[in-house]
Amino acid sequence: MTLQQLIYVVTVADETSMNRAAQRLYLAQSSLSAGIHSLEEELGFSLFRRSNRGVVPTPEGEEFLAYARQIVSQYRLTEERFILKRQVKKQFSVSTQHYTFAVKAFIQLARQFRPDEYAFGIYECRTAEILENVRSCKSEVGVLYLDDFNREVLEKLLADSGLEFTELFPCRTYVFLAAGHPLAERALITLEDLAPYPCLSFDQGQSFYLAEEVYSTYHYRQVIKASDRATLLNLMVGLDGYTLCSGILCEELNGDGYRAVPLDSDKIMHIGYIKRQGCVLSPLAKIYLEELNRCNVNVLDHPAGPTR
Repeated sequence: MTLQQLIYVVTVADETSMNRAAQRLYLAQSSLSAGIHSLEEELGFSLFRRSNRGVVPTPEGEEFLAYARQIVSQYRLTEERFILKRQVKKQFSVSTQHYTFAVKAFIQLARQFRPDEYAFGIYECRTAEILENVRSCKSEVGVLYLDDFNREVLEKLLADSGLEFTELFPCRTYVFLAAGHPLAERALITLEDLAPYPCLSFDQGQSFYLAEEVYSTYHYRQVIKASDRATLLNLMVGLDGYTLCSGILCEELNGDGYRAVPLDSDKIMHIGYIKRQGCVLSPLAKIYLEELNRCNVNVLDHPAGPTR
């Protein structure tokens, strides 16, 4: 197995076409095909198959690609820095559930560098997409939570994807609602108190175990699903809706128009991050996780609740 063969594989996967990949690599298509076929014989399995979407990786090829991309990426960074003498931009990306504090930590990371020094990315997405982004190395880390309800299922999904979860901090469960909501000034809210109001939830498809909110199987009178955080916040204001969350608010990003009130519940959310098993975190990932910990203002040691 050679570096050149790894570059072939990554390019074919990116282009989803042997012809386009050959053109991009300035190779005859027959030479590209021969190089990949030789690697497949060495590995003992096929890396690609043809479909109506073009050339796509096999399941074994997907796993191989995750490692190949890391090697090719590091090679190109090294080549640019030491052979081509170019200034290499610092690269880091994270996928996260819809947490404002995760965005705040990302902002704090970016502020430590000049804009021309980095190429960063942050993706707020479904839980399943977070797992896939980290598995495929689109993101170095993913931010999500585990609790007693979803832990067994999520830990199995993580293990099947070659991922591992590390807890950062535990949080009580809070009700997140607009400052003008009839319950916003309560010291404590019960699920019964919330019955007249619509429950807002981020759409995760059909899986309760991938929900971002605790009590995902509770029988709510009305549930409204949304796909992005801006829409969810608008529904809070316009419909007196609410969602269940960690209670960590960031006024500098969302403004002072929202409240987090403790839910009368013993449910604990364990906020943490996922990464590929055995992979060492980059310096940028470590800085991001440090900033993420600094955003936490609702740990169990703070019984007074969140500070905004």
